[in-house]
Amino acid sequence: MSKRLQILLDERELRDIRRAANRAGQTVSEWARQAMRAHARAGGSNADPARKLAVIQSAAAHAFPTAEIDEMLAQIEAGYAETKPA
Repeated sequence: MSKRLQILLDERELRDIRRAANRAGQTVSEWARQAMRAHARAGGSNADPARKLAVIQSAAAHAFPTAEIDEMLAQIEAGYAETKPA
């Protein structure tokens, strides 16, 4: 026997869901049913919270170079210019 489920969404969420359903060639209802089934089967997040925290802490221990994207691209291009043969 089928049961009805009512979900309240804000306009932006509903618009995004409609687009996703449209891309999949499905109605919003079918798209939502499939998304909920997939999530239920996956059991939500399978990762242990302690493991997630350990991964984040490990990543935070590294010191990678960072900058705004335009600055990084300029530095990369400058590096290419320095290595080109004259």
